[in-house]
Amino acid sequence: MVWELLTNPVLVAVAVLLALSALRMNVVFALVVASVVGGLMGAVDGGEAWAMLGHGEFHAFWNCCVGGFSGTMKAFLSNLDNGAVLAINYVMLGTFSIAISRSGVTELIARKLFAWIGTELTARRLLYFKYMLLGILTLISISSQNLIPMHIAFIPVLIPPLLPVFEKLKLDRRAVACVLTFGLITPYMVLPVGFGKIYLNNILLDNITRNGMEVHASQASPAMLIPALGMVAGLLIAVFFSYRRPRVYNTSGTEAMVDATEPAEIKPFNVAVGIAAILMALVVQIFLDSLLVGALLAVMVFVIAGVIRLRDTQDVFVQGVHLMGGIGIVMIAAAGFANVMKETGGVSELVTLVQGAALDYKGVTVFAMLLIGLIITMGIGSSFSTVPLIAAIYVPLCAAMGLSPLATIAIVGSAGALGDAGSPVSESVLGPTAGLNADGQHDHIYDSTIPTFLHYNLPLLAAGWIAGMVL
Repeated sequence: MVWELLTNPVLVAVAVLLALSALRMNVVFALVVASVVGGLMGAVDGGEAWAMLGHGEFHAFWNCCVGGFSGTMKAFLSNLDNGAVLAINYVMLGTFSIAISRSGVTELIARKLFAWIGTELTARRLLYFKYMLLGILTLISISSQNLIPMHIAFIPVLIPPLLPVFEKLKLDRRAVACVLTFGLITPYMVLPVGFGKIYLNNILLDNITRNGMEVHASQASPAMLIPALGMVAGLLIAVFFSYRRPRVYNTSGTEAMVDATEPAEIKPFNVAVGIAAILMALVVQIFLDSLLVGALLAVMVFVIAGVIRLRDTQDVFVQGVHLMGGIGIVMIAAAGFANVMKETGGVSELVTLVQGAALDYKGVTVFAMLLIGLIITMGIGSSFSTVPLIAAIYVPLCAAMGLSPLATIAIVGSAGALGDAGSPVSESVLGPTAGLNADGQHDHIYDSTIPTFLHYNLPLLAAGWIAGMVL
């Protein structure tokens, strides 16, 4: 089993992706290289190349490698259109964010916060205001998943104008990244509203039912409560221990960013138009389920009201691409990487390996299910896509071990959610980076990916295991 794990194409590809990212290679480049490695190991349209090499058939090995490379690139490129939809949404969201900044809405919020802090910033006042701000950001992030289901759309609108406030507080942005990621993930794990309704009812419970176990909607939230508490523990550790110390950034970069977007003066009319545009985007997204149309109509509100001239929309769009275009390109490449991983068959092999574990060792088997879920989601970058891949094996296996429906929900739900935090290609990590790196001082891997991986995946792994054993 150990050798099968070490040679599994998905596991190797994810390891390559994480290693190259940790070495500061661009995430898109790392995704392409990892796709090629995984595709060749999985023999995508290439046959058993490694077996031929073992028999000394070097010419056949070379031909298989060429075929495998060609098949890998075909699989990679054939799925890019799925990521392109997300990319154009993010670019339009960035454009909307720039338009809002020109209206003065977010600048007004930042100025009010500065006035609230005051010039005399004592240590006690600093501590109070820092944790109050983190608490507010946590509530806003949680609300973006259910109360106002806009996912990461609020981050590029709200966070960049607050960077000077973070500087004054000497707030470690890694703590903010952990706060935002917590709010983007934990609500859908346990609250059956908004994105949680989709994850718990439409994906998790539906796949468990389809694979032969009777479960009810009323069981989802209680089953996922213990795993959610693991996420809470990670948040508290990050905020009150790991990143509680002051951290100083280069204020000249932040000031330059603010000067580039700060309006000459904050006009009440412009602010009112900005609020109307935000409401327009929100209503369209909720009722038409289209972030693209919502952002476009919101920008047109600015144009019609005269806050932004029609000829200036080109400049606004270019700045929007600069703000959010990077995350869009990563999501396009991530869609190709996910398709290659599916074509290798390595995902199915990983899931099947759990089935071969000894049923007498329930604790080991539950841990293996969670760990493999972590690996799959780290590569795919979407917990919503992981559950359908693992449920077909996990549900019958849980039934064979005599686990209750509550325990099964907790195991499959936790295995899917594991890796959403800490994956370099997850929206829940890319979103915070897009906002916090607006001035170029927040590294995606070392300031978002690794901190969220350590503070959420490890507690969630432990909490998910406990839930699977005691429920």
